[in-house]
Amino acid sequence: MAEFCLTLICPPAIEEKLLDALLATAGNEVFTSTPTFGHGTAPGRWSATEQVMGRSRAVQVQILLTAAEFERLLARLRTDFAGAGLRYWVCPLSAEGEIA
Repeated sequence: MAEFCLTLICPPAIEEKLLDALLATAGNEVFTSTPTFGHGTAPGRWSATEQVMGRSRAVQVQILLTAAEFERLLARLRTDFAGAGLRYWVCPLSAEGEIA
């Protein structure tokens, strides 16, 4: 059973590379991706339009993982996406399942 929910926030420019990496490493795990906006995060990377609007386009990815899977994935992301502006947080998971 998964222990954590990992949330990744990535710039649109690396979305496809990130999704490809997750498809290659996630095994049978299902993950989701959603277009979203970042507010107040790394404005130095924002375009002039984003700075005026106060938000930047991003993609949010969520994946449920065991502790070991999380550590392996985080190590790979740190190697493959160093300096790419990929942000993350992880939360403990109290329950998961499928309504059949």
